[in-house]
Amino acid sequence: MIHAHALDRRGLAMAVGAFLLWGVMPLWWHLLKSVPSLQIVLHRIVWSAVLVGLFLCWQQGRGWMREALAKPRVWWMLALSGLLIGFNWGLYIWAVNAGHVVETSLGYFINPLLNVLLGVVFLRERLGRVQWLSVAIATVGVLWLTLRFGQLPWIALLLAGSFALYGFIRKLAHVASIPGLGIEGAYLLLPSIALLAWSETHGQGGFFATQADGGYGALMVALLIVSGALTALPLVGFAYAVRRVPLSVVGLLQYIAPTMQFLIGVFVFHEAFDRDRAIGFACIWIALAIFAIDGALRARRANARAASLATASATSR
Repeated sequence: MIHAHALDRRGLAMAVGAFLLWGVMPLWWHLLKSVPSLQIVLHRIVWSAVLVGLFLCWQQGRGWMREALAKPRVWWMLALSGLLIGFNWGLYIWAVNAGHVVETSLGYFINPLLNVLLGVVFLRERLGRVQWLSVAIATVGVLWLTLRFGQLPWIALLLAGSFALYGFIRKLAHVASIPGLGIEGAYLLLPSIALLAWSETHGQGGFFATQADGGYGALMVALLIVSGALTALPLVGFAYAVRRVPLSVVGLLQYIAPTMQFLIGVFVFHEAFDRDRAIGFACIWIALAIFAIDGALRARRANARAASLATASATSR
């Protein structure tokens, strides 16, 4: 069992802070609603790449990229994961500003279960009966939403699928979180700058134009730049936390963000959430509760076994 005093308080605070920031991001993207979604995601890529690159140069020196890319297969795996995270960001921003915040939250509720399925399919991991039960209940929830509304909750599934694949590739790449993010940003940086330059020269951007000439205005420009920091900061905080806080705790904390997004969608943006949607969401929440409780019990048993082995080893000496 993990006791509160055994936790790294700074790591725990960083984890909670990261998930809280991710949770309120729909409010931030809504402030930028007047800017086309593609422009928002391109600026997000550019400014986050610049900030992460500067941070890594300050922390690790100029050779951080060469050192990370020296590992086998990393260069193409991070190129692929960069495309996946760029797609995920773009779809998420579009969905928020198109009035689908509740469905985006569903995607991030489903994500942990898709992570498990990827492990089963590609890494030959085995699930217990309780874990299979949670996956089955979540599947029932998705099927219910599909049947009641006549179509798959495609935004949620694409968000969950792209982020699950992103995490799977990053797991296989064997590179630290922040340098990996920096390389992903480097791959996406030049294409993003090129698209932004094309937009500005063809009248489809408004970053450099004055507001009188149809530009975004100083406030929107500032918000776009800050969006890079709001992208990088929680990722840096999360990377710090996972090295200092047990993964079982991080696994439970990760539901902070989609819960906040769901509440924002329903109570701030007043998106529809009727009985049929509530039934579908309830199935997925029940599945996650079963999954989380089972994970906590497994972690408790593993900690107990480790403590028992350590005690037996000390006694034998």
